[in-house]
Amino acid sequence: MINQITKDRITTLSRQYQQLFKASPETVRKIALAEIPEMVYNSNAVENSTLTLKDTEDILLRDRIKKDHDVREIYEAKNLAKITEASLENPGKSLTTALILDLHKSLLIGIKDDWAGRFRSGKEWVRVGAHVGANPDFVERLVKELVTDYYKQDDRYFLDKIAWFHAEFETIHPFNDGNGRLGRVLINQQLMALGLPPVIIQNKSKHTSYYPAFDSYRVTGKFDDFTEILASLLIEFLYKRITLLSVPKIITVSAWAKANDIAGNVAINKAIRGTIPTFRMREKWMIAADFKEG
Repeated sequence: MINQITKDRITTLSRQYQQLFKASPETVRKIALAEIPEMVYNSNAVENSTLTLKDTEDILLRDRIKKDHDVREIYEAKNLAKITEASLENPGKSLTTALILDLHKSLLIGIKDDWAGRFRSGKEWVRVGAHVGANPDFVERLVKELVTDYYKQDDRYFLDKIAWFHAEFETIHPFNDGNGRLGRVLINQQLMALGLPPVIIQNKSKHTSYYPAFDSYRVTGKFDDFTEILASLLIEFLYKRITLLSVPKIITVSAWAKANDIAGNVAINKAIRGTIPTFRMREKWMIAADFKEG
């Protein structure tokens, strides 16, 4: 579990963010909308999509499609962008089984219509590596119980609840396809319902932290690794919004390091550890130009 220092840091940053949000809700919305291509690219790349960030931006922002792209991957990008934007437009929406099914239907429409918006059933078993999803006969009941239990855990820290939900949702693997992408959308739905910004689980870290967290949960039943991942990402995306809404200029961490006579690798390590207020934009670490360590 994350320590009290990290929890206090999240609380302080969340209060700053919420004050800025109240003053400029439309600006915060624009920041979130601008993140959609990165969010879509990373989530699809976690599932081994071959689309690059630029490919994804071309498809979503410019309606420009290369002929050598797989049609399925184009639909995956467009559909995921659609449900991501829908979630941003309805940030306070409660998590329900009906919402999960509606989002899944939009996610798979045009890709696998006969699977869209329904749970696995009958002989529809799924396997992910060495993991076999829940028995199809019990999937619907398990998801309903999961949603109910999520709202019952009033005494559990909010990130622990979201981490546990994600680990269990992916372990059940309730759909024939789209489980991972939908699961990451649900994380952001849960965060936004609490008045917090959405986050982006990075494709680059899937083999070093994200996938190992699933392996650990399925062996030990402990979801601490997911809580740590979410805490780190939430801090980063709180930093991003606070910085964009309150400083005159942002620059790359490498430029900041040079201006402050700090070794570039040292600055990047600080960014990765979250010990300076940095955040990623288009896969580059950024920081307020006038930030001074003290």
